[in-house]
Amino acid sequence: MGKGDKKTARGKIWRGSYGKSRPHHIKTKSAVVAGGFAKKKRVSGKSG
Repeated sequence: MGKGDKKTARGKIWRGSYGKSRPHHIKTKSAVVAGGFAKKKRVSGKSG
């Protein structure tokens, strides 16, 4: 259990890999709410 262990976060940091014990992104409630809304696209052309 240390740098050479593939299954621990310390081993993942040492190897430079990611996985269950060292995920890329930590999902938070605020990030989901902020990214949940899409902006409306403006249609180019004549209106009317």
